[in-house]
Amino acid sequence: MSPWPEVLTAKTENRHEIKLAGGNVSKRISEDGLDKTLFQLTSLNLLNISDTCLSSIPDEIKLLTNLQSLLLFGNKLEQFNENITSLSKLKVLDLSRNQLTSIPESLNKMKELTSINFSSNQIEIMPKLVDFPNLINIDVSNNKLTDFLDVENANLPHLTDLNLKSNAIESLPSCFAHSLASLKNFDMGENKLKVIPGELASLAKLKELNLKGNKLSDKRLMKLVDQCRTKQVLDYIREHCPKSSQTQPVAGKGKGKKGSKKLEELPPAEDNSCDLYHSLKIIHVEDEIPKVKIVEAEVNSVRPYILCCIVTDLYMTQALFKKFIQMQTKLHDTVCDKRNVATIATHDLNKIAPGDLVYTAKPPSVLKLIPLARLKPYTGEQLFQQLTAEADALRKEKKRNVYSGIHKYLYLLEGKPKYPCFEDTSGKVISFPPITNSDETKMSVETKSMLLEVTSNASLGACKTVMNKLIQECLMLGIGDNPDEPDVTYHSLTVQQMKVVDLEGNLKSVYPSRTDCVYEDCNDIKVFRLPKK
Repeated sequence: MSPWPEVLTAKTENRHEIKLAGGNVSKRISEDGLDKTLFQLTSLNLLNISDTCLSSIPDEIKLLTNLQSLLLFGNKLEQFNENITSLSKLKVLDLSRNQLTSIPESLNKMKELTSINFSSNQIEIMPKLVDFPNLINIDVSNNKLTDFLDVENANLPHLTDLNLKSNAIESLPSCFAHSLASLKNFDMGENKLKVIPGELASLAKLKELNLKGNKLSDKRLMKLVDQCRTKQVLDYIREHCPKSSQTQPVAGKGKGKKGSKKLEELPPAEDNSCDLYHSLKIIHVEDEIPKVKIVEAEVNSVRPYILCCIVTDLYMTQALFKKFIQMQTKLHDTVCDKRNVATIATHDLNKIAPGDLVYTAKPPSVLKLIPLARLKPYTGEQLFQQLTAEADALRKEKKRNVYSGIHKYLYLLEGKPKYPCFEDTSGKVISFPPITNSDETKMSVETKSMLLEVTSNASLGACKTVMNKLIQECLMLGIGDNPDEPDVTYHSLTVQQMKVVDLEGNLKSVYPSRTDCVYEDCNDIKVFRLPKK
């Protein structure tokens, strides 16, 4: 087998990073196995083999002694190759979305690790953690753990993020708080906890705590967990949850009044006993969710960046719909910098043909759509000419020197040999950025699910900034609130992730990712990232 082109390029150019991902790589692995010459690239700092059919890691992995990041997510790995633990310089280890069932004790040899991600496997047992002086993040969510991590007397001075969501853990040991003193984000949602030890409240740096989805025996605590912020939950745990190392006081025999009451005798929690929040739910992308296929060869020289996502469970009124349209106009003028930075498009998802979408570019005479608020189809060339004529006539009528409305964006296309367009699976154009959407997929009061689209000729970061703001504004408008629940003060919104891939199926981006929709300046917005089912 001849060396793979990616490996040859990395060797010739002395690259320190290599990525092997997607359908093309998967096909080569299934036919001939992984190219073993890869392990001759001993200067590699980062190796990414992801979203393939790879079922095992060759022992030669130990030869890559300079690796600092090993990303093997989304494969078919069933066993953890212990040769990985000999990589003494490794800082980031990501084996998420595989089929691992256990992790070896030798993991403790990897003293330089800063991030461990074993999420979405079949792990039933984790080794005792001993000494990880640099570890910041551990994610073992979506596995089959029945016991909490063994961290008794562990040295984890910098561990700030621990995610054990969606396992089957039944209890929290009393010793964990001492070893996890630096913890800031702790996710124990969707487990089998019944009792919360008081030691949890001693985590002085804890900012985000998730206990939702556990069948807690303390019903008042369960209500606080569902409704309140971390501070209120920790205050309650501090006051009312006995420490595991102590015997729970018997009614009437405690030293103080607090000790002389049984928990069930406490007054019921009031509905306003804590500050509530706006709730943004982000659903992990599923295989059946449409993808956006980007034709890079066409759009790279025209408008290369696009992000999409789906907003579900909409409840529009005429008044809300009007505000929704006004909000988009405002964002185009502000965060989009009058469409110079990015352009927003919104579509009724139910009016789009099922299947993947395509983002490409076409010559003006070939691109064809029915523009928003128009009755007949236009080519891109015809629409440009029509809008230009309308703009000139309007300018003369109003005796102004500048264009207004949609006409003021025409200069963004002037002289372009191709126009960007967004098509459904049938080839029908549903969007012509930065000018207009298709009238056939336009939003209405009856829309229940919408496709959000943001494109840019500036950067992917610009798309993310605009999309983050767009979702925030949609949340605050209340378009996701059920009308059967009147007088809602705090709003909710459900967003479904979508992928953007190239024509070979290689992932380009997914939105919203874990780093998106982080509203640090908005304390009353809480984001819930729901795992893949």
